[in-house]
Amino acid sequence: MLAAWRRDVRAAMERDPAARSALTVALSYPGVHAIWGHRVSQWLWHRHARLLARLCAELTRMLTGVEIHPAATLGPGLFIDHATGVVIGETTQIGADVTIYQGVTLGGTSAETGKRHPTLGDRVIIGAGAKVLGPIRVGDDSRIGANAVVVKVVPAGSVVVGVPGQIIARSRPRAATALPRTDDALLPDLVAESLETLFRRVDQLEMLTGGHLAGHIIHPPEAGIWHGEDFSI
Repeated sequence: MLAAWRRDVRAAMERDPAARSALTVALSYPGVHAIWGHRVSQWLWHRHARLLARLCAELTRMLTGVEIHPAATLGPGLFIDHATGVVIGETTQIGADVTIYQGVTLGGTSAETGKRHPTLGDRVIIGAGAKVLGPIRVGDDSRIGANAVVVKVVPAGSVVVGVPGQIIARSRPRAATALPRTDDALLPDLVAESLETLFRRVDQLEMLTGGHLAGHIIHPPEAGIWHGEDFSI
């Protein structure tokens, strides 16, 4: 247990640039406290003290803002950053060195008994506000973008963005020892990229035919900025 606690603190130190010392993490990080509280409630759960386990989990939720069912399986090196609003369901299984941000839900999509919550592989990153729902698997080294809604299996090494989540295969494999890249600004906007591609093709067709569309012509944004004169607002 002591070794697991040390790894929890070390995970926070490695993945949070705001962490100044191990003592600061141990005393003031609610995500770390939530994991420690879950270990106690899980210990009680597996020893058939189910009521005490649920009470312990509820107390942990009140103190940290993180709701973790006592039966959920959390792998070593899990880091819950900022913590508030995280929900982890009963049959969830989380691999090693996973990073979860605030507002994440690992939930179910039915009231049936049995496996109904997600399974996360190793080194998965779940962005703020993302929802991973149902008995699906998210493969190793995958990244779920902020506010994405994931309801289908995610292959290893993928990136998922949007609602519903769209899976993007990484062009380069990610090393298992690489530090997690958590900047959501680096994630692609699939809708915007598709529209820009269509606009470019329309411009090319106009140049080839020498014709022009009637009325105002909306061109792709320059430097990501749309100009108001192109719209009837």
